[in-house]
Amino acid sequence: MSLLVEKVTGKAGMDLALNIRHSVFVLEQGVNPEDEYDQFEDEATHFLASLNGKAVGTARYRFTPYGIKLERFAVLQDARGRGVGQALVSAVLRDLMVNEEAKGKIRYLHAQLSAIPLYAKFGFKKVGEMFEECEIQHYKMELA
Repeated sequence: MSLLVEKVTGKAGMDLALNIRHSVFVLEQGVNPEDEYDQFEDEATHFLASLNGKAVGTARYRFTPYGIKLERFAVLQDARGRGVGQALVSAVLRDLMVNEEAKGKIRYLHAQLSAIPLYAKFGFKKVGEMFEECEIQHYKMELA
């Protein structure tokens, strides 16, 4: 099994990432497309995970007034349970380690309940109360 995570460069990679998000968030989870695609697409740093040469997962991060928000982690249904999510989190955190602008900034995310164990493996801790985003329950998590 060949699992590769790369930074998205160019329109082709971006289209693949957006298609994965559409499959997972819009079609599978019922998120309104207007909520899924936002004004941060161009400024965010996007990643694409491929399994045996097929794009199966995506994620992004962006700088916010609060810190660095990791978001839009999505893995196609037939690729789940094969380490794709972990590989994406690892790649994003590695990229932030070598990004000068990221030094000293809080890394945080809004985790769907089912994804909390994944993020916890990397040292993220729940902060505050559960909340609803796009009709899905989440917790804010910060890297300890």
